[in-house]
Amino acid sequence: MAENSLSDGGPADSVEAAKNASNTEKLTDQVMQNPQVLAALQERLDNVSHTPSSYIETLPKAVKRRINALKQLQVRCAHIEAKFYEEVHDLERKYAALYQPLFDKRREFITGDVEPTDAESAWHSENEEEDKLAGDMKNKVVIAEKEAATVEELNPKGIPEFWFTIFRNVDMLSELVQEYDEPILKHLQDIKVKFSDPGQPMSFVLEFHFEPNDYFTNPVLTKTYKMKSEPDKADPFSFEGPEIVDCDGCTIDWKKGKNVTVKTIKKKQKHKGRGTVRTITKQVPNESFFNFFSPLKASGDGESLDEDSEFTLASDFEIGHFFRERIVPRAVLYFTGEAIEDDDNFEEGEEGEEEELEGDEEGEDEDDADVNPKKEPSPASGVQAAVRSSDPVGPPCGWLSGPQAAGRGLSPCQSRILLTVL
Repeated sequence: MAENSLSDGGPADSVEAAKNASNTEKLTDQVMQNPQVLAALQERLDNVSHTPSSYIETLPKAVKRRINALKQLQVRCAHIEAKFYEEVHDLERKYAALYQPLFDKRREFITGDVEPTDAESAWHSENEEEDKLAGDMKNKVVIAEKEAATVEELNPKGIPEFWFTIFRNVDMLSELVQEYDEPILKHLQDIKVKFSDPGQPMSFVLEFHFEPNDYFTNPVLTKTYKMKSEPDKADPFSFEGPEIVDCDGCTIDWKKGKNVTVKTIKKKQKHKGRGTVRTITKQVPNESFFNFFSPLKASGDGESLDEDSEFTLASDFEIGHFFRERIVPRAVLYFTGEAIEDDDNFEEGEEGEEEELEGDEEGEDEDDADVNPKKEPSPASGVQAAVRSSDPVGPPCGWLSGPQAAGRGLSPCQSRILLTVL
């Protein structure tokens, strides 16, 4: 019986197991007393990345369950936020209707259809010295006009090239304009923003109104930007408000030989058999601002766009948002250059503060001394990204009232109209 008990894993096995456990414990104690082993173990622990996700993995199952419940609440918050932005869009539509009469009058002054009254053209500058200089200049202009009785007074209609000057002043827009686009843009009379009707999908339309010209027959060119204000089902936590998701252009009815979006090239072809050479002509795409009205379409079939296409689409969205939020509401300030100067000053202030902070931190971390904290903004398709990166920097125009206006060839009448728009 005793032999059977030993062979069947009885007390003898228990004794052997206890002996092995004791030996293992002693060996572990000896290893842990070795300084080199402890140092290696500590180094390995230090190299383990302590990320939030790794911390979450260490939590008990009951706590993880509660965190999942919080995530569900967060998704519900995102849907409520989406509704908030829909109501903001309705509010924008309401106030756009209040702005429009003022924008209509602005167009009348720019085109010269209406002449502003003295009361409408009164403007008090904060710079008294500039006012005095402006008055002196006006007196000199009057004297010069009396002396040159045979020369007809320059009094062009409205404010010539108003919108074209804005294109020229703002870098974001001037980079799109080619030399052959300029004569066409000089016929641009107005840019309007139209919001989608109540109950319709969220969108806005940019309307570019042109006077009759030799290039195309369209009185209005349009660009529609489609927006979305709902969390992405696949990634609801990325929602930060409405974003532009797609855009549609329009067909430009170019007059014969006037289409600047294409160019004709000649190409020689050699016949393989006879060896004869012939010259063929074909049209290829040409760089032009008016490609703005033939935008790249966002992929709607789930296929991802290549990097260049994504960048082009993001830039398009950014430009459309900039027209809506900055150019149209503050057109005269971009014409005079004041809005651009404000952007310059603001950006310089940010850079100055950043440099000062860098100076305070100098010496605290020598490893960061050669790191450049300024990073180029990455293109983004959302409205929020457009807001963050849509402050172009361009050379101030300098077309102001008084001597500046006269120096740029503006007559007193033009200056008065410009002051009214200001």
